[in-house]
Amino acid sequence: MINVNTEHIPGYTIVESLDIVRGSTVRARHLGRDIFAGLRNLVGGEVNEYTKLMAYAREQALQRMNDEAAKLEADAVINIRFMTSQVMQGCSEILVYGTAVKIKKD
Repeated sequence: MINVNTEHIPGYTIVESLDIVRGSTVRARHLGRDIFAGLRNLVGGEVNEYTKLMAYAREQALQRMNDEAAKLEADAVINIRFMTSQVMQGCSEILVYGTAVKIKKD
């Protein structure tokens, strides 16, 4: 599956636009991570525990979007966008969406 955040894919022609596809996941903070993050907040620097949590969440949301595109027999997803929102205190949603398309090589 080709994923791009542009309207076109170099070297390919879009032959059919199928539908909007999306994937999301909601992640909550973990008490153990919060303790380490609190300590890191005192001394400064990157909070690796949350960086890893959000990276995993983005990959999972992207995979879910690609699974939805595969059900439509898409070759690619264009115009991909990511959004993050806080659902409740300590709980975030990662949403990824784009347009599933059929393509042919130029």
